[in-house]
Amino acid sequence: MRSGVKRSVPTMESLPGSRAETRLDWHLLRLFLELRRAGSFRAAAERLDMSINTVRRRVEELEVVLGVSLFTRHVDGVRPTPESDSILHSALAMEEAAFSVLRARDALESDVAGDVRLAVTEGLGSVWLTPRLAELQQQHPRLRIDMNCGLNSADVLRMEADIAIQLTRPAAGDLRMIRLGYLHSMPFASSSYIAKFGVPKSVRELADHRLVLQIAEHTGQSTLFQAAIPNMDRAPYVPFTSNASTVHGLAIANGIGIGWLPTYIHSLQLGIIPIDCGVNFEFDIWLTYHPDVVKVPRVRRTVDWLRACFDGRRYPFFRKEFIHPKDLPVLDKHLPLAQFYRGYIP
Repeated sequence: MRSGVKRSVPTMESLPGSRAETRLDWHLLRLFLELRRAGSFRAAAERLDMSINTVRRRVEELEVVLGVSLFTRHVDGVRPTPESDSILHSALAMEEAAFSVLRARDALESDVAGDVRLAVTEGLGSVWLTPRLAELQQQHPRLRIDMNCGLNSADVLRMEADIAIQLTRPAAGDLRMIRLGYLHSMPFASSSYIAKFGVPKSVRELADHRLVLQIAEHTGQSTLFQAAIPNMDRAPYVPFTSNASTVHGLAIANGIGIGWLPTYIHSLQLGIIPIDCGVNFEFDIWLTYHPDVVKVPRVRRTVDWLRACFDGRRYPFFRKEFIHPKDLPVLDKHLPLAQFYRGYIP
């Protein structure tokens, strides 16, 4: 036997475990989880910003590594197999462990600098919070706010956002939940609409008016109407619906119909008129975040700023009790929306 010649050690001998263990990585399991949540390759690809073929190929790679079939393909999407169900819990635990590592890394920073991802409803984000961002960034010029004004609630537990503000109570028990305040909503109409159609004085009179509705997850106006307007033998005439708060507000301001808006809108000088007919709604405003993220200075400072933006002592329309818009103060510190939308509203 020749001496002094070193034999290279095959991969199977140099690393512990099976080939499946050495080839399995977190990215494949992340694709697996997203496909389970999305229910189809197309929806998963959109969420991951990847091509459908890439998602399909990587999932097939995971199936080869594990030696099992994880999904069955159908015309309307995919369905998990029993083998898929058996590894789901472990994959979720790996996901949470990965997120914990990222949160621990961020907590090591000491400066109020960097990105904070804020998910918020479109109305509160565009109309209420954005005009107040200048105050925050004057105090912390190296802080960057990445605001996502989505129509659906963000999953903070899965780090889709660092902080979320929503009108539905979060279901996840591992999150910190703070009730920021209350959003009071009532009917508004433009002066041009009132001049042409008059003002409804009661719930029943609403049936004779044109109603503008915002159809979104966080408002659920269709369901609210069914509960709030009893004995309606016919649905109100709805000439326009939208999923966006800004579009909804412009439709009302331009006289398309009567629509429900937050009472704080009156303080922003849009020139629309509140309608007293007994159909007002109240929503809780929830602030949610993972308990670990407030260890990060930039996130903690943003949370403090958000709480100040909804302080009922400073902004009475966010209090529990309903205050009629005519009794609310006019906010003149920021640019009036009527001036910003000049040419879009009468």
